[in-house]
Amino acid sequence: KYKLYSLEQTVNSIKLDKLNIENKTGCFLILGNEVLGVDQFLVDKSEACLEIPQYGTKHSLNVSVSAGIAIWTLIHC
Repeated sequence: KYKLYSLEQTVNSIKLDKLNIENKTGCFLILGNEVLGVDQFLVDKSEACLEIPQYGTKHSLNVSVSAGIAIWTLIHC
């Protein structure tokens, strides 16, 4: 009963500030390579893709920073 989420920018990704997960137990979060991202096979298998809202011209964060932001949000959403 685990849900798989990918932290990846896609057309249908959900911004973390809009995330609402009713049952947060049993979540897996996949993070990809900082250049190549999450493999498409895993994106396709994911319940949803999550995206960190970013403003301005920067569209990428260090994977360790991204993990911290996403995990904190998953715990507190």
